Amino acid sequence: MRLFCTTRHASRCQSTRSLLLLALVCCAAPAVAQKPVYRCETAGRVGYSDAPCVGATEIDATPTQGMDKMTGKSRKGQDVQRAERNAAFAEAIQPLTGMSADAYQVHQRRFKLSPADKLECARLDNRLPGLKKSVQTAAANDLAQAELDLYKARKRFHDLNC
Repeated sequence: MRLFCTTRHASRCQSTRSLLLLALVCCAAPAVAQKPVYRCETAGRVGYSDAPCVGATEIDATPTQGMDKMTGKSRKGQDVQRAERNAAFAEAIQPLTGMSADAYQVHQRRFKLSPADKLECARLDNRLPGLKKSVQTAAANDLAQAELDLYKARKRFHDLNC
């Protein structure tokens, strides 16, 4: 494959370059996504896990960026630096893919899933916000069933590695 083409084969060369660029985008290092963290209470004890439980509340566990008191410079862990690089990469290729940084991160995380699993993850993406809202607005007698439905959906989402 030649990267520098003559004018005689310009159209074929352009399609070759496009395919090469597409291959680079698809083979880029996968984005490391922040998985949700759940706060679970069992028999009066509080625990935190990446696996859902019945009646769990999802908490924000986004890593913070501290400041070095001596130099005043930002101290960032490797996970924050990696997330920033991935977001910059996603922003750079956004004109080619048409995806936002968050959408690209989800795409990378689900890249190796089977088509059926990708479809189920998309269905769960749409279903989970409604289930969360139903738990918040459920009457006392319907709360247990609403929490169980939310747990099952979160568990499936976790098991599929969505």
